[in-house]
Amino acid sequence: MALPVYLHALGMVNALGDDVPSIVGALARGEAPGMGPVATRTGTAFAGSVKAPLDLAPPASLAHYDCRNNRLLLAALAHIRAAIEAARERFGAGRIGVVLGTSTSGIGAAEMTFTQPVQHDAASTFDYRQMEIGTAAPFAAAALDLRGPAYTISTACTSSAKAIVAARRLLRANLCDAVVAGGVDSLCELTLQGFASLESTSPVRTNPMSAQRRGINIGEAAAVFLMSREEGPVMLAGAGESSDAHHISAPDPAGAGGELALRAALGDAGIGASAIGYVNLHATATIKNDLMEAHLMARVFPDGVAASGTKPLTGHALGAAGASELGLAWLTLARDDVALPRHLWDGEADPALPSLDLVQDVRYLPRSGVRQYVMSNSFAFGGSNVSLILGR
Repeated sequence: MALPVYLHALGMVNALGDDVPSIVGALARGEAPGMGPVATRTGTAFAGSVKAPLDLAPPASLAHYDCRNNRLLLAALAHIRAAIEAARERFGAGRIGVVLGTSTSGIGAAEMTFTQPVQHDAASTFDYRQMEIGTAAPFAAAALDLRGPAYTISTACTSSAKAIVAARRLLRANLCDAVVAGGVDSLCELTLQGFASLESTSPVRTNPMSAQRRGINIGEAAAVFLMSREEGPVMLAGAGESSDAHHISAPDPAGAGGELALRAALGDAGIGASAIGYVNLHATATIKNDLMEAHLMARVFPDGVAASGTKPLTGHALGAAGASELGLAWLTLARDDVALPRHLWDGEADPALPSLDLVQDVRYLPRSGVRQYVMSNSFAFGGSNVSLILGR
């Protein structure tokens, strides 16, 4: 039997709030203070931004990594630093790894340097290492004084979901006794303008599964877990990965690869679909993604399951989306006071989509002696698919 792996502590910052307590409060109200218009070089975009001042800077020895992306990461890590330090004391720095997902890293710092060096004095502070995709995990390891395996995964919108699976592999292979795993991405012109050029963005709040859906809102976030083999309340019960390679940016209309990932996660957990109490949907609110996802959900869950897409509350955080949305699902298991996240939309169902049980009222997972399970799904450009199941 495979060794179980547990998710013990969560640090998170996104458009909902600056820490887990504020995020829980905003979830309960169905409000996201960070969702709204943001300025771009060509006008405005509707996006999810972090409103915290992010005044926690890297230590002097790592000052060359100082950029918004890494400050987002440090803000999330600060929430679980005590748990990480306790693990380091128990296991030793060499037995704790770091696996993080990102899609843009510190590219925003490079943009500022190249476009506005005089106004921001950015040329004197920019270091190329701020924007290297691979530096997120090594930077975090150095900032935390951890010396286990440290590497970054970049598979677009599945990056941080895959980081969770990779952390489990490190633990099961006994290469680590604990792993810091998650993801981080910050707003930048590359993603704001890039997705706009693909005609994938909405000028108003994203509207997943609606007949009136118009596309995504880009978001920024950081979410990190401390994972280990030590028993805890919430375990990573199952994980499924697949790659359908249908198209560089469009999902397979049939959702065959996504369905493989969901069924693989259920098989890995050793449960049937009826055991799942809640699913956090990828739900980007693009025409093609929602069409694909709704149909595969209807096939995998023919009897229905409570589900919601949380991107109207956070924006699509790209490389941080998987861990952020898993974090929202984790909260429903880890805390009795957290209801299932509501699905914010206009309620105008698309007749081309099968009907889903979208959470629109206050609902909680049943608190009984039976183990509860929740699922979080991520689908990415290039056909990368990940499904994660948590159990309590």
